[in-house]
Amino acid sequence: MIFKQLFDQESFTYTYFLADEESHEAIFIDPVVNHVEDYLDLLANYGCKLKYSLETHVHADHVTGSGLLRQLTQAQTGVNQECGALCADMQLQHGDVLYFGNHLIQVIGTPGHTPGSTSYLIGDRLFTGDSLLINGCGRTDFQGGDPGLQFDNITGRLFTLPEETLVYPGHDYSGKRVSSIGQERSINPRLAFKSRDEFIQIMNNLNLPKPKLIDVAVPANRMCGIPDDIETLPQG
Repeated sequence: MIFKQLFDQESFTYTYFLADEESHEAIFIDPVVNHVEDYLDLLANYGCKLKYSLETHVHADHVTGSGLLRQLTQAQTGVNQECGALCADMQLQHGDVLYFGNHLIQVIGTPGHTPGSTSYLIGDRLFTGDSLLINGCGRTDFQGGDPGLQFDNITGRLFTLPEETLVYPGHDYSGKRVSSIGQERSINPRLAFKSRDEFIQIMNNLNLPKPKLIDVAVPANRMCGIPDDIETLPQG
């Protein structure tokens, strides 16, 4: 399998490119609109056809490239049905299964950061979006976040996976690129050996600033990143 971890410096977003080497079917997870040309170059360089562009949730810090990729490549877009992005081709649910080439994508519902937060398990790689970060997790103080629900889904659906499972987050702000279920279960300061009540207390007292692009990014992403005024969207 071809695998690339891509990074947007403005929003600290990781985008993931995976492709089957036999069929040349490819997917992107959490593409950023400002890098669509780079993604097209990547597809061309590997001789791949984009099958899916998948979202882990409706993002508040960048505008997705999924809608534009659909226009340019005829790929299908996928997002959890709880995200309110009715423009997406696939309204995904926990337990759904997708394929590209010989590779299986397991859709794991991990609401909490947002009601539609979703993780994707592909072989031994887990793409967690903002649900589970390296030594952290996504905030729960906006977009219908729920810390109790987040704890339940991380501990009940992600931490029950084999400890060798690799964790690829949607963001990292200090240069970390990959973790594992075993590591996060053991040393994640918000989750390791914490009770549900302790976790809720931590999350309710983070006092983080509002994401600077939330008022632009969320409505744009509910339209798959292609509102009528996409050309006026701020960069970053």
